Amino acid sequence: MATTIDARFPPATTEGAVPFRGGQTWYRITGDLQAGGPAPLVVLHGGPGVGHNYALMMANLARQGRAVVHYDQLGCGGSTHLPEAPADFWTPELFVAELRAVVEALGIADRFHLLGQSWGGMLAPEVVLADPRGVRSMTVCDSPASMELWLRAANELRDRLPREVQETLLEHEEAGTTDSPEYERAMQVFYDRHVCRVVPNPPEVADSFAQLAEDPTVYHTMNGPSEFHVVGSLRSWSVVDRLGGIDVPTLVVAGAHDEARPETWAPFVERIPDVRSHVFGDSSHMPHVEEPEAFLSVVGDFLRSHD
Repeated sequence: MATTIDARFPPATTEGAVPFRGGQTWYRITGDLQAGGPAPLVVLHGGPGVGHNYALMMANLARQGRAVVHYDQLGCGGSTHLPEAPADFWTPELFVAELRAVVEALGIADRFHLLGQSWGGMLAPEVVLADPRGVRSMTVCDSPASMELWLRAANELRDRLPREVQETLLEHEEAGTTDSPEYERAMQVFYDRHVCRVVPNPPEVADSFAQLAEDPTVYHTMNGPSEFHVVGSLRSWSVVDRLGGIDVPTLVVAGAHDEARPETWAPFVERIPDVRSHVFGDSSHMPHVEEPEAFLSVVGDFLRSHD
């Protein structure tokens, strides 16, 4: 499935693909990039390897006259899948280059806002640190500044799960059977508390998880089998010591029940010179889904202030 159709967010104005590294990066635009209005917003989805669908509520920011660009990063969703690619192919540098390829192809490289959610909020500062040209602002949603901080917080939350759930998780992780139905059911207990508290998940969230289940190559390679069992190539990732080099206005948001606990994103607030933050009291890892009106208001106001 390329995208999700739902009355809660506006339909795409344009869909297409950008050539990248021998494959195609699929994109979806809501609004008119050529209208001369506010600077467009480019959304970096999470995962890595979880398609754009779950972030489509952010397309409602186009109702303010601002074009919104979603795209599926290489290896997932409507973009080229590469299940046979070697593990060292999947790097933050790959996805930084992909973002630049997309904005160049769409003609917005000199003027755009950047929003990253979860893994996308880890990728966004990598983009800005590599090349800040054209970036009017950066919004980091539900993201850690290092994987060490992420794992420490996740383990604290995991310790609060029912004992039988904890035992099931540990048993399958030690046995290497994290693809078992029992592990998935135990994992879901954590997800319902700290990833998306709207249960059952709305269609766009379910669609992203369905795509991940169909091809977990990127997620398993870079992250691991679950949000709290990180054994992939990102396990030692950190941007903490480089945050002082970010010179674009930054907004950091998270949910009060988020798996991205305050200590995981505190370095963004402490070290980026021009930064502000907001916590959504009734949300976990997806405030844009759990408290959409409040999320759109907070983010929309921030974007307008930096057009």
